[in-house]
Amino acid sequence: MPAFKTLDDIGDVAGKRVLVRVDLNVPMKDGRVSDLTRIERVVPTIEELSDKGAKVILLAHFGRPKAGPDPALSLEPVAHACEAVLDRRVHFAKDCIGEAAARAVSDMTAGDILLLENTRFHKGEETNDPAFVEALAANGDIYVNDAFSAAHRAHASTEGLAHHLPAFAGRTMQAELEALEKGLGDPVRPVVAIVGGAKVSTKIDLLMNLVNKVDALVIGGGMANTFLAARGTDVGKSLCEHDLAATAKQIMIEAAEAGCAIILPVDGVVAREFKAGAANETVAIGSVADDAMILDVGPETVAAVNAWIERAATLVWNGPLGAFEIEPFDAATVAAAKYAAAKTGNGRLVSVAGGGDTVAALNHAGVADEFTYVSTAGGAFLEWMEGKPLPGVEVLKR
Repeated sequence: MPAFKTLDDIGDVAGKRVLVRVDLNVPMKDGRVSDLTRIERVVPTIEELSDKGAKVILLAHFGRPKAGPDPALSLEPVAHACEAVLDRRVHFAKDCIGEAAARAVSDMTAGDILLLENTRFHKGEETNDPAFVEALAANGDIYVNDAFSAAHRAHASTEGLAHHLPAFAGRTMQAELEALEKGLGDPVRPVVAIVGGAKVSTKIDLLMNLVNKVDALVIGGGMANTFLAARGTDVGKSLCEHDLAATAKQIMIEAAEAGCAIILPVDGVVAREFKAGAANETVAIGSVADDAMILDVGPETVAAVNAWIERAATLVWNGPLGAFEIEPFDAATVAAAKYAAAKTGNGRLVSVAGGGDTVAALNHAGVADEFTYVSTAGGAFLEWMEGKPLPGVEVLKR
């Protein structure tokens, strides 16, 4: 039994008003949704509740309105996209509280789906204002949170409502939490983590937490240069936070004490300019010229990373190994991703990945669908990896 309440615990919902917090903060282009992924992910919860006769009332934010309602950030165009994905009518209310919302909810019949306007049009959403929470709760009998990506924020629609109504995790939230539990909560060992990206400064808490949770930590991307420099290795003109040398050393000390192997690049692909198709060469780490930049790890490092993936039973991945957006500096990330995907496909690896750059990198490698689970949650995924409690998850626990 999961540690949190799910739709399996919800009971009879026929005729009941179910407030469902979803993530519809989707990219738009020319007034239309340009990527339907987040809508597609909440379809199972919406369809299940609707098919059981619930009045499904969707709550979501969109963008960052600065001073109340902003027509450019209305969810109305998203309602049309939801209709297309669900192939069902999705009604829309021009506010998430008050008369407009109450009237739209009262007009619903069993199985209907209604999207309320952007919750962030009200300041009480982000401040978790009790009066705003009560106004939201007035339109529901049950609360379902299916937006893990917003679970790290204690907002009215992500945390406050769970204190006013019976609260449950939707199917997408459930899948995410179960995958994360397999990743770091109660994983099968050995556990290997790959952490990449540009800067150590944005991932100090993450690295400190992981060295006490995993058996090996692969550090790639620009942040690897900070660790190399902290060990006295010259990294030329590479992106490097020299002022964090002491932090990098402390992380390596804690890893050694915890028995966690730190895997750093042993070779790198270097260039004199950062652009697609730039002249480049592969050199041993320690032989980087003063005017060169490390833009990807080299084949010897990829072989070492893949050897650790081969030994692993569980892989957690956050961040690319190199500047994957620009060819040919995507080679290492693509090679390691394909290796992990193949082992996952053979049933020999649980692979959990997340974070914006990570999702983009795995899509670029063509293997996102081949990992055990790929989270689109961004900040919530990062805070989970850092070991921090997520307010929107804590309130769903049994």
